[in-house]
Amino acid sequence: MAKWMVSAKKADFNRIAQQFGIDPVIARIIRNRDLVTEEEINRFLNGTLDDLHSPYLLKDAEKVADILHEKIAEQKKIRIIGDYDIDGVCSTYILTAGLRACGAVTDAAIPHRILDGYGLNDRLILDAYEAGIDTIVTCDNGIAAASQISYAKSLGMTVVVTDHHEVPYEVQPDGSRRECLPEADAVVDPKQQACGYPFDGICGAVVAYKLVQVLLAKGLVEHRGTYTEKIDMDVFPLPLETTMSTVGKDVPRSPRRSTEPVLKEAQKLQRELLAFAAFATIGDVMELVDENRVIVKYGLRIIERSENYGLQALMSVNGLQNKLLSVYHIGFVLGPCLNATGRLDTAARALQMFLTEDKAEAVTIAGELKELNDSRKGMTLQGTEQAIDLIEQTGLKEDKVLVVYLPECHESLAGIIAGRIRERYQKPVFVLTKSEDGVKGSGRSIDAYHMYDKMSECKELYTKYGGHKLAAGVSMPEENVEKFRDYLNTHCELSPEDFEEKILIDVPMPMSYVTPAFVRQLSVLEPFGNGNPKPVFAQKNLKICKGRILGKNSNVGKYLVKDETDRQYDMVYFGNMELWHDFLTEHFGEDERRRLYLTGSDRIRISVIYYPDINVYQGKESLQMVMKDYSI
Repeated sequence: MAKWMVSAKKADFNRIAQQFGIDPVIARIIRNRDLVTEEEINRFLNGTLDDLHSPYLLKDAEKVADILHEKIAEQKKIRIIGDYDIDGVCSTYILTAGLRACGAVTDAAIPHRILDGYGLNDRLILDAYEAGIDTIVTCDNGIAAASQISYAKSLGMTVVVTDHHEVPYEVQPDGSRRECLPEADAVVDPKQQACGYPFDGICGAVVAYKLVQVLLAKGLVEHRGTYTEKIDMDVFPLPLETTMSTVGKDVPRSPRRSTEPVLKEAQKLQRELLAFAAFATIGDVMELVDENRVIVKYGLRIIERSENYGLQALMSVNGLQNKLLSVYHIGFVLGPCLNATGRLDTAARALQMFLTEDKAEAVTIAGELKELNDSRKGMTLQGTEQAIDLIEQTGLKEDKVLVVYLPECHESLAGIIAGRIRERYQKPVFVLTKSEDGVKGSGRSIDAYHMYDKMSECKELYTKYGGHKLAAGVSMPEENVEKFRDYLNTHCELSPEDFEEKILIDVPMPMSYVTPAFVRQLSVLEPFGNGNPKPVFAQKNLKICKGRILGKNSNVGKYLVKDETDRQYDMVYFGNMELWHDFLTEHFGEDERRRLYLTGSDRIRISVIYYPDINVYQGKESLQMVMKDYSI
C-alpha cells in the first residue's frame, strides 16, 4: 500500500482566498504547490503570454540568429537534425517552419531509431556534407555529440546546437564538475552553466520556439529599419523594446516598406508554433510550472483551433475534433501516435504530416500513425509481461536499480516498458534490448535517484548515453550489461523509504464540503500534469454501501457511499479492481465483498483518497467522487 502524507504548508489561507477571489481550500492547494509570494500566486492563477521569459536571456540565442540570418541572406543550405520522439518532431517542425518563414533554404532530417540511434552520428553528418549542406542546426539533441560536431567542423560546416538535455561533464580531482560543451559555432541550452535563462525546465521544442522568436524579431527589425520604435505584438509580444536597447544597436529608420503585413504574419506564425511547443512540453513530461504552465494553458486552446492540417487530421482520426483538449489528450492519445511512428516506422512521417499543405496527405499519414500506435500497445503489453516474469523469477527483484535485459524486445519500446516497470516496483529501471551494434535501452527513474548523474559515474561502459534526472538512454556492448547492473546496484545509496510510493494529500476534507461550484473553481488550477498534479483529498470512516461493476472489461467500480452523518454520495474507482477486491476480502471477508454487489453492505468502512468531479449523463450533471486510494 502507498504511504499517505498530508501536505502541511502554512499560510494565511483566508487572506489569500479573499485577495484572489478563491475558496480557502484552493488557496491551500496553491500553497502546497510551493507558491508563496503574491506575485507567484497571481502568475499561477492569472499568468499570460506576457509572463513568458524573454528569449534573449538564452545564451547564444542572438548569436544563432545572426549566424542564420547571414546564411539566409547568402542562400546557404541549412539542415535541421532532430530526434524521433514527440519533442524531437515538434522542435524540428518549429525550426523548419520558422526558418522557411524567414526565407531560408532548409530541409530536415530525423534519425531512424534503429539505424541511427539517438541524435547526431557520423552518417548523418556525411549525408549532409554530400548533399551540399552548409549549416547544421540540431534540436532536442547535440549537447552530447562532441565528436560528431568536431567531424562536421572538420568538413567545413557550420554547426548550431539547440538542446535542453544535461550538459556532459567531467569530475575534477577536487570534486567539482567541468562542463564538456561541443565545439559548435553556437550552443543554445538553458542547462549550460553560463546561461542566465531563469528557468531551465523547458523542452527542446520550447528552446526552438524561443529561437524562432529571436529570428522573427531580427527579421522584423531589419524589415522596418529601426531598433527603437515599439512594435505592439498584441497576443504574442516580441520583447523588442526592452531587449533591443540592451543590445545597444541603433539603425536609422527606413521608410521603404510597411511593417504591418509582416508583423501580422509573424504573430500568426508564433501562435501556430506555440501549439507545437505546448504539445512537446506535455509529450516530454516537463513540469507544468513557471512558463511551462502558461505555454500549455494557451497552447491547448491553440491546438484545438489549429490551421495545421497535420494537427487537424491527428485530432480527427482520434475522435477529438471540436473537443476541449486537456493534458491527458496530448499525453495519452495524440502524443503516443507521434512516438509510435518513431518506434515502429520512421518519425519522418510524423514531421511530414505537420509540414504538408495537402489535407488528404495529412489525413492519410494520421491514419497510419494511429494504426501504428494501436499495434504498439499490444507489443508493449507483451514486453511488459516478459519483463515482470524475468524480475519475479530471478534475483532481479532484490536489486535497488532494476536492469532488465530483453534481447528479443523491439528496442523502440524499451522506454515505455521501463516506465511501466517503474510504476509497478517504484524503483529506477533500465530496459535493455539487443540491437545491430550491441545493446541499447532506456531508463526511467524515481524522484530520489538522479539517473543521469549515476550513469555518468560509469560512462566507460557505454558507447553512447544521455538524459536527465528522471529519464535516460544508453548504448553499450553486450558484455557490459552485467557490469552495468552490478555498478549501479553496488553504488546505489537509496534507502527503503525511497522506494515507497507516496501519495500527498492536499487537504483532509469531508465530501460534504464539495459542491458543483467548488468543483468548477478547481479548474483555476489547470492544466494538471507533472509538477502540478490534480489535487486530492481524504476522508476517514466512509461507509461503502452498495456497488456495481461497469466497463466492457469489468474494470470500473461504481459505489453508493455514506459519511458519518449518513449523507450519501456517488463514488467511482478506475484503478486495479483485482487488488481492490483482494483488499475488501482480506479485511471484511469474501461473503461481505459479494454482498456489497448483491444486496448491499453495512460493515465496510474505510478511509479514502479522492478527488471530486462532475458527471454528465444524458445532459444531466451530478457530483461524483473518484477514489484514488483506500486504506483501513
